[in-house]
Amino acid sequence: MDARFESFEKKVLPVALKNNIGIVGMKPMGSGRILESDTVTATECLRYAISLPVSVTITGCQSLKLLRQALAAARKFSPMTEQERSALLAKTAKAARDGKYEQYKTETMYDSTSRNPSWLG
Repeated sequence: MDARFESFEKKVLPVALKNNIGIVGMKPMGSGRILESDTVTATECLRYAISLPVSVTITGCQSLKLLRQALAAARKFSPMTEQERSALLAKTAKAARDGKYEQYKTETMYDSTSRNPSWLG
């Protein structure tokens, strides 16, 4: 979904890489919201995220089932080919166009700093 709306991958990754800054990829499933689109699986989300030029990808493992899912994706991992990446982006294009499934980009409910401006000094 990220590639189509306010893209971290397109806007932030190139700058960080250019400046030799380590990159932490978080929430490859957008707190589960991306899966609500019914266009992509958890394994596809994980594989896409891990294929990016990040230092580490962090995914939530709130249950043993989710931990096993993440471990299986890591054990079977191979970077996405350009063809696989293009197919996944095409499959999710309609759902991704307006950020509906990436509310962390459009809402403040995930932004603790907006609720605690004193943190900024």
